Amino acid sequence: MIAGNSLPGAPPNVPQLRAQLAAAEKDDDNDAVAELSRRILETTPNDSKLWEKLARTQFVLKDFDRCAATLDRWEKAVKPRPAAIEDFRGDVASEKEDYKSAEAHWRAFIAAKPSPADAAETYKKLANLCVDQSRWPENLEFRSRVIELKDNAPNRVERATAFLRLHRWDEAYIGINKANALGPSDAMVKEWFPQFERLQRFLPQIKALDAQIAKSPNDIAPLLDQARAFILADRRLLAQENGEKALKIQPGSMRARIQTAEALLDSNQADAAAKLQVSSSLVRAKDHHVAEKALADLGANDTLLLQNPKNADALAARAKVLYELKQPTLALTDAQAALAINDKSAAAQFDAAHIFDELGQKKEALAHARIATELDPNDWIKWAYRGTLEKERADFGAAIESLTHSLNLRETVLALNEREQCERRTGKVKEADADVRRIHELPASHE
Repeated sequence: MIAGNSLPGAPPNVPQLRAQLAAAEKDDDNDAVAELSRRILETTPNDSKLWEKLARTQFVLKDFDRCAATLDRWEKAVKPRPAAIEDFRGDVASEKEDYKSAEAHWRAFIAAKPSPADAAETYKKLANLCVDQSRWPENLEFRSRVIELKDNAPNRVERATAFLRLHRWDEAYIGINKANALGPSDAMVKEWFPQFERLQRFLPQIKALDAQIAKSPNDIAPLLDQARAFILADRRLLAQENGEKALKIQPGSMRARIQTAEALLDSNQADAAAKLQVSSSLVRAKDHHVAEKALADLGANDTLLLQNPKNADALAARAKVLYELKQPTLALTDAQAALAINDKSAAAQFDAAHIFDELGQKKEALAHARIATELDPNDWIKWAYRGTLEKERADFGAAIESLTHSLNLRETVLALNEREQCERRTGKVKEADADVRRIHELPASHE
């Protein structure tokens, strides 16, 4: 609690308030620090250090409106105008997401020639602002200014990463090696040096792809091949950037969409991936990345569709890959597009059945599965799947018939198991027992 004056209307006891202020600072009681600073300034409005303390405390408390008002009062009370006000105004504007004003205030603060240490910190803020806005050349420029003012290991690391974003690989490695020489035990060096070592294994491929991208800027294949290398090297933001470039060139590319979403998900940006209609259920291989074959198949079908957007077979094939990656929303769009072009495509009907099944729309799934078997009656897989769907809808008679069709084409443990269960549900115990015996007789290759 802040003690008041002993007599109502008496002027503030400034020495007493300053003692209380010192105690509040020691206790990290920011609310008390702000209130005591304000009361002292009523008597000593020319104390610039106290204005700064009040502004800083209000900023820490995230009371940005009061902080802005304090800056206005500080500017009126103290002459000449303290340069630090500009730095604070930049901080407040940044917190309010007024980035244009923030940059203008920070630049004005630096123009006032503050101490090298203060200038370095503000250049860092400008660099971070550029990162948020993907302004990579300016980010590098500001990181270089920081090093001119304060050359140490962490600042060298940050500039090395700025070189990475510009694909200036050799300069990036010179920077990280310099950082390691300056401070091998520094936390940032210990975090980043192994990451640079991992990336180095992929650099020959990455550099070669840089040359291809420069030669054919509208060809998304090298962009996506390089994005793949970045993902394997755990450079997710670089992979994301390549994916986004590829999507701008070819918005319909599902390979670009999936690779971009993979990078976003790896960076914990599930909401951004969802905007691409890619869910966090994206299937990964054993190495925790999307399988190379899935990407290659998507890319091949993307190419076919770029040549002929009405290629129903390519749409159906791409839908199948997307379904296998557990992306039913995208898969359904392709499957329905394929059916709109050619509703006699058994593959597209079969894909649609699986996708509706995945979405929990069992009635629609069965309707497409039945059409698929009618269009391709000699495929045991389609009949087995149709029978399974009929069983799930408790149409056991129809399921037995479909599963029998499948077994007549090829005996499998799966179809026998499903039929055996349906037979028991309809009281056909003798037939069910026969299926069980047959299951035990079948070799492992029929599973």
